Amino acid sequence: MRGRTTAQTSFLCFVNVEDRIPRQHPIRQVKGMIDAVLKGMDATLQKLYADGGRPSVPPERLLKARVLMALYSVRSERQFCERLHYDVLFQWFMDMNMEEADEQSFDASVFAKNQSRFIEAKVSEEFFVQVVELARKHGWVSDEHFSVDGSLIDAWAGMKSFRPKDEPKDPGGSNGWSNFKGEKRSNDTHESKTDADARLLRKGRGSAAKLCFGMHATMDNRNGLCVVLDVHQAVGKTETTAAIEQLDKLRERGFAPATLGADKGYHNKEFVEGCRERGVVPHCAQIEGRQVDGLDGRTTRQRSYKSSLIVRRRIEQIFGWTKTMGGLRKSAHRGVARVNAACQYVCGAYNLLRMARLSLPSAAPPLAAAGA
Repeated sequence: MRGRTTAQTSFLCFVNVEDRIPRQHPIRQVKGMIDAVLKGMDATLQKLYADGGRPSVPPERLLKARVLMALYSVRSERQFCERLHYDVLFQWFMDMNMEEADEQSFDASVFAKNQSRFIEAKVSEEFFVQVVELARKHGWVSDEHFSVDGSLIDAWAGMKSFRPKDEPKDPGGSNGWSNFKGEKRSNDTHESKTDADARLLRKGRGSAAKLCFGMHATMDNRNGLCVVLDVHQAVGKTETTAAIEQLDKLRERGFAPATLGADKGYHNKEFVEGCRERGVVPHCAQIEGRQVDGLDGRTTRQRSYKSSLIVRRRIEQIFGWTKTMGGLRKSAHRGVARVNAACQYVCGAYNLLRMARLSLPSAAPPLAAAGA
């Protein structure tokens, strides 16, 4: 029989929010985990604010908002604040009391006013590190076997803004007609008038040169969690150099890396020697016909080497998720510091989602770490 709609007779009703959210929904595990992470950051957040004066929007809510924006693909802070006004799940996640008038949605300008404060105190980096430490506490991260790779993030700057460095800024704006035919443009002579930190780079032969930033990540081989993340200018630091620096960061954070997987782009003397000097076995894919001291049959015939070449491909899932769901295909921020902070929030959200699925009773058994 066909169902019929009934007129809404009342706008006032009592609803238990807990009953509206499924018991097996990953957002419940994410909420519990991020509450534990923020509890460990309490001392850092306390230093950012004065002891007296008018109370601010709790910084914990701003960090939770960043996670929600990544998990639900909210494209802007203004759109998030609008959705927070009517989305009950968002309000539940951020511990907002719907019965109190002062617990309503805050203005989008709150993010901008606190951004400089958070960047100066490196809040995003500590948030990401605390998420990784929580994963280590539960045994979801390998201490020995990792993979590394890099990717590009399009900058929030158009090609028309890439002008000669000695050219004065156009008072009429940068949206006028431009003709670059026959003009040689390079990072040495030109810069973006919109984002001075963006650099012109071509990803490969046949591809168009774009203004972008370089994103470098290190993944653990057990469950595919991102354990180290950095954003730099696209030109000036190679993927190999970034990988060696992240290898040192792993040691500083208490890891004991034994193997490091990578693609053919890392099959070079600098990467192999850098790993060997640190007691790490390089598990990078080989370029046919290229011989590099320190990577020969004694390493490539091992079962662990073949496992690393398979597992390392999962790092592309991190880049894919952060660019599609997390909105990092084209950055909405300008400057290395702000883009780096945005990437750490998004990758922290990616880790929390992965960890939430691992904590569910029905979760599949974790993939064994390569070489373990």
